[in-house]
Amino acid sequence: MNVDVAVVGAGPAGLATAYALDRAGLTVRVLESDEAVGGRMRTLRARGCLIDTGAEMLPSAAGYPATWRLIRALGLDADAVPRVRDALGVWRDGRVHPHVGRPLGLLTGAGLPPRARLDLVRLRLRLARRRPGPATTVADLVGKYHPDLREFLVEPLVAGFFGWDPRRSAAAVFAEHLTTAGSTNTWHTYRDGMDSLARALAVGLDVVTGHEVTGVVTCPGGVRLESPRGSVTARAAVLAVPAPVAARLHPGAPPDERAYLEACTYAPMLRLSLVLNRPAAAGWRGFATLVPATEDPVLNVITADHRKHPGRAPAGRGLISLVTSPYGTATLMGERDEKVADQLVGRAERFVPGLASRVARFHVHRFPYGLPEATPRALALRAAFEGRPGSAVEYAGDWVALRPCSEGAVAAAERTAARVLARLT
Repeated sequence: MNVDVAVVGAGPAGLATAYALDRAGLTVRVLESDEAVGGRMRTLRARGCLIDTGAEMLPSAAGYPATWRLIRALGLDADAVPRVRDALGVWRDGRVHPHVGRPLGLLTGAGLPPRARLDLVRLRLRLARRRPGPATTVADLVGKYHPDLREFLVEPLVAGFFGWDPRRSAAAVFAEHLTTAGSTNTWHTYRDGMDSLARALAVGLDVVTGHEVTGVVTCPGGVRLESPRGSVTARAAVLAVPAPVAARLHPGAPPDERAYLEACTYAPMLRLSLVLNRPAAAGWRGFATLVPATEDPVLNVITADHRKHPGRAPAGRGLISLVTSPYGTATLMGERDEKVADQLVGRAERFVPGLASRVARFHVHRFPYGLPEATPRALALRAAFEGRPGSAVEYAGDWVALRPCSEGAVAAAERTAARVLARLT
């Protein structure tokens, strides 16, 4: 065997798993097909800007306990994870309504009329008492409440941050995330880019980038991982990649594993980052703005990244990101970068006047496997998957915990590391 454990994927889940196993005294090698660590939480560095390829907001330790344990273990101080002021707003009637997801929003409206605000309180009280059943979708959950609650809050939220179709995704997963994440007033970010956690985890680990794994097979004494760069053998392997990729790499997975792997479908995501020669959206409050489908069917979220933290763009510059709706993603995913930029900038001009004249450079980020859809079928199969016996091939990722966020990835990594240690030691 080359190593005790080979981990495929250098995103937060893979690196957190490797970190835990390395600290336990095992020899671990991380194999990453990309040229840098981070996975869906990579940060590009161009023209003095920190360009997050995805969206990452950190609630308090009460909502993201596993992530904050890891942050503290890595020695990242409070300055490295600052709070985001006025994080979330919604566009309605020609302007941004701030305080979405905050108690203050119940007073100011946050884009909702009084009856819809009252229904929001009722919904939260209901979720605090009892979680929705596994067969209930997000659309089922909000269908009985004021239509503005669905149209101007829930649908743009699940579409913009998760890429979900509310008719397909399980309400129980959405409710769990909504209640544990808490008020948007507690949201934090990584000062030096959303890849800060991944980069800190990778320090001291054996990480090989540019190493694509094409297949995983069990062999006497362990596992063999095939690659054009040569095979690697290990006593155990952890596939810290999206479920569809894991299913393709490990066709010999037992039936109980394969059923869950196949049920964990993904929503694709498309994001356009714009480096500006001078700031835009100067009159806006907050960082991220939800755009309901009634306002624009293609554009779903606008983020003023230079408001996320002052170091995200040089003085006098700006950084804006545009996230498409599920419909917009399906429409533009296969188009050329130039067409994606033209389409989205043109649509965003209405919300950010003068945007097109400020764009100095753009970056298109495509994720065919954006976030797990967390369907009722996957939710129904998850218990059997979690209770399966340990094996030479394990899995890590937000889809394992069925919680589509970095906390889901890190929490899954803790459990996966424990399973590997129990088997090998």
